[in-house]
Amino acid sequence: MNSMKDRLPATMTTDRLLLTTPTLSHVPDIARLANNARIHDVMSRLPFPYTEADALFFIEQVVTSPDERCYAILEHGVFMGVVGLRFEAGTLPELGYWLGEAFWGRGYASEAARAVVAAAKVAGIPALRSRALLTNTPSHNVLRKAGFTIIGEGTDKEGNLAGRRLALMRLEFDR
Repeated sequence: MNSMKDRLPATMTTDRLLLTTPTLSHVPDIARLANNARIHDVMSRLPFPYTEADALFFIEQVVTSPDERCYAILEHGVFMGVVGLRFEAGTLPELGYWLGEAFWGRGYASEAARAVVAAAKVAGIPALRSRALLTNTPSHNVLRKAGFTIIGEGTDKEGNLAGRRLALMRLEFDR
């Protein structure tokens, strides 16, 4: 198991949200919300169309992977999306998230991202990275509110965004 992942809590709460491990009970909601071309257009790893089989793969393979710490974003038991960290050897953990379109523009993504960032700091993770399409201003805003700064530009090498220009972002924790 990834020692950084193991130091992160299984569950977190914020003023409005519960962040917890996604389970099989979330599969229908994941499939319904993620099956959205507007979300797919800005996500590197989200297939489209997105089916319950894709959501089941996510729960059984991605959530359980030693290289991922995923959290379902819930408010009053309503599933809204996913936030988490991806751990790859030789690089900083990467913060990623997606939120169902019905929940955009209400600060949920920023609140969830800030919670994961705070937990990473407590866990002793020295820094985080993230990325977003250059044209995805709402994601830039979410990441800035969580403490990230743009450190440059790059091109995605694989996935849905292969060949597209990205803003590369980083957050350094004060120690």
